[in-house]
Amino acid sequence: MLKVQEIREIIKLIDQSSITEFNYESNGTSVSLKKGSNGAAVGSETPQVTETAAVQIQRQSEPVQEQVVEKQAEVIEEQQEVKVENNEYDFEIVSPMVGTFYGAPSPEDDAYVAVGSIVQSNSIVCIVEAMKLFNEIEAEVSGEIVEILVENGELVEYGQPLFRVKKK
Repeated sequence: MLKVQEIREIIKLIDQSSITEFNYESNGTSVSLKKGSNGAAVGSETPQVTETAAVQIQRQSEPVQEQVVEKQAEVIEEQQEVKVENNEYDFEIVSPMVGTFYGAPSPEDDAYVAVGSIVQSNSIVCIVEAMKLFNEIEAEVSGEIVEILVENGELVEYGQPLFRVKKK
């Protein structure tokens, strides 16, 4: 998530340049800025939930731009707080590397965890195979597995959520 100051800096740089459109995505959050035909910039930041907060920024004065950016940041924070309250999980276990996800130590064995399993912070929840090395992934938190986000044998990316955990 970008900080308000970072958003302000991006707006200033876009405003001073000949760029008419700017898109940035990171960790499920995206920022899109476009200059309108009248010189007004339109910006939006989309949290992972795909809810959008769009704000038109007029080129009238610098204080007005800052107030609009601050208001945009407040709206985004409120949307994220609502999303957190609606979540049935507190933490996502993510892949620490690119590789192949395996939910069990071998094809004949039961899965390490299933929905409803209780895990400790040092519990092994899966294996990610990378370059013929089988890396055991630990839960990192204590709680209950509420959702498994990938299928056995699926390729996973660095930072991709694998499990959702409700802390106990």
